Amino acid sequence: MTVKVLILEDNPVARDFLSRVLRESFSDPISITEAGDLETARQQIALTGPQGLHGADPFKLMLVDLELPDGNGLELLAELTQYPATKVVTTLYSDDDHLFPALQCGADGYLLKEDRFDVLVEELRKIVLGQPPLSPAIARRLLTHFRHGAAADAPISQLGGLSPTPGSGGKPVPIEKPVDLPHLTPREIEVLTYLSKGFTIKEIANLMGIKWFTVNDHIKSIYRKLNVSSRAEAAVLASKQGLV
Repeated sequence: MTVKVLILEDNPVARDFLSRVLRESFSDPISITEAGDLETARQQIALTGPQGLHGADPFKLMLVDLELPDGNGLELLAELTQYPATKVVTTLYSDDDHLFPALQCGADGYLLKEDRFDVLVEELRKIVLGQPPLSPAIARRLLTHFRHGAAADAPISQLGGLSPTPGSGGKPVPIEKPVDLPHLTPREIEVLTYLSKGFTIKEIANLMGIKWFTVNDHIKSIYRKLNVSSRAEAAVLASKQGLV
């Protein structure tokens, strides 16, 4: 199955560069749609299904620039919080004033276009492993920010789903009471079970005989239904339900 990707970028040279990065990053066939402004992006997204709905064939990955001729990429991120795509900001801005609002608006990753080709390829490949694609400079900035306690009291939901996972040294948000899982489909329960045992998205896909982006869709649905934002939180619920 072909993976549909949307690149929202007003610079033609940058669009071409990101297209080459994408084709190098994934082994699955990909179909790339380009948009140079917000209006074009919205029109392309509408063709794949109404806002917030999966549609028949939605985009699986979106690369979103921030500064655009007709507005800011944050506007689109805020509009698409329920859209089933992995949304990655690709920008030149590495400061807190751009980084944290992007995460708060639902970005699943944050990459700097000034990074080397091979670095961007490596970071995008992390999507298949269930890891957030973050430019090295951005990852260091996040670590510094939280080590200094600047956001110690901020809820995890404000970080766009980039919460610590088991083994990362972070602390999962405590769950006050067990949550029933009957509203999860059998397939979602199977994915949750593997996820709670520490398997990567790619490993889960191989075990279940499905594509990695299908697993990614199941995980997004699980998070939404259980009202969690990280693997750690999902694992806590699964443990309390006796799945692991």
